[in-house]
Amino acid sequence: MVSALIDPVLLKSFVAVIESGSFTRAGERVHLTQSTISQQIKRLEEQLGCVLLDRSGPYIVATEEGEQLLGYAQRVLCLMEEAVEKLSEGRSQGEIRIGIPEDFATDPLTATLAQFVRAHVGIRLEVTVGLSNTLWQQFCAGEYDLVLVKQRPGQVPGRAAWPEPLSWIDSLEAPARMQDPLPLVVFPVGGLYRNEMIHALESTGRRWRISYTSASLASVRSAVARGIGLSVLPARLAQPGHQRLGCAEGFSEPPAMELAMHVRNNSPHRVLELADQLEAQCAKVVAVNA
Repeated sequence: MVSALIDPVLLKSFVAVIESGSFTRAGERVHLTQSTISQQIKRLEEQLGCVLLDRSGPYIVATEEGEQLLGYAQRVLCLMEEAVEKLSEGRSQGEIRIGIPEDFATDPLTATLAQFVRAHVGIRLEVTVGLSNTLWQQFCAGEYDLVLVKQRPGQVPGRAAWPEPLSWIDSLEAPARMQDPLPLVVFPVGGLYRNEMIHALESTGRRWRISYTSASLASVRSAVARGIGLSVLPARLAQPGHQRLGCAEGFSEPPAMELAMHVRNNSPHRVLELADQLEAQCAKVVAVNA
């Protein structure tokens, strides 16, 4: 009685021989030696009790029984490949690496990211929060699929952009603006707000000093609220313990900035889907704070 179970490895070698017309070329296709391929075909023929290959001509061809088996073998191998591909896709659909500035790494965007992860369990999402200049340099170096960065309006065209007005921020209870030199609360070297702040003071001849430096937005806002110094921040980030300064206090409005989304060219669908969701959420955040 012929066994109903056929080793798919034997079927793979059988199909390779038929399609290539040679044991040697078949061995190259499946990465086996010619003798191993020959032995596998012999085992298959013995199991099925019939001759599958006609070796009499210049090329190996299928016998009538071999032709019948070929169709089944191709379908079996195709289904196996489809099953492996489907299961692999379910386990991991790839990785998405994104970078966002700290002031947008808050509930609205993290909620969007969490919802995306729950809907795509096979995708590994890697989020980095940092300074815009650093994120942009890393994006250009190929480290991210998508970034949200602060930049001067139109500096680098992106997928989308939203206005980000800046404002001088001082403490409400312990103002620091009357001190000379003017104490500044700043982000580390390279931070956009830091550059804008220093440039504005230099252009008016006002003396200044760095009183507090931090890469943390929460730390910067707290230092300003406690009267350690002034800072320039997005106007929407002013808190109850802050007061916004303008021309009446001798501070001209800083140049406008924008939040821009940049997505790598030829990104896969999953990245574009996430970009759509983040774009919609960013538009809502900006609209609420307009």
